[in-house]
Amino acid sequence: MPYTLDDCLFCKIVSGTIPADEVHRDDHVVAFRDITPKAPTHILLVPTTHYPNVAELAADDPHGLAALVVTARALAEQEGIDRSGYRLLTNTGAGAGQTVFHAHLHLLGGRSMS
Repeated sequence: MPYTLDDCLFCKIVSGTIPADEVHRDDHVVAFRDITPKAPTHILLVPTTHYPNVAELAADDPHGLAALVVTARALAEQEGIDRSGYRLLTNTGAGAGQTVFHAHLHLLGGRSMS
């Protein structure tokens, strides 16, 4: 069942109510390390404004979606995975595996993803 805005985990991380291992923060994007990483580098990138999924973000704020991708690229360079390759992943809806209903991208890298 989707979270409400009041109990959204990522909104609480954006607001600073819940701590996270942040690697980036600006007016549009907060990025932090996943607590259950699926790769040596596993960073979550979330918009500072709540959208339930990336499709809603793209429809309402395409520049916000672009900010996530541009930040992911910069973080891939910072993490040293830009040349070896990295994956950007998003799940939209519970049936696709989305468990936190706040738009976000997963930046994964540091090992082969084939």
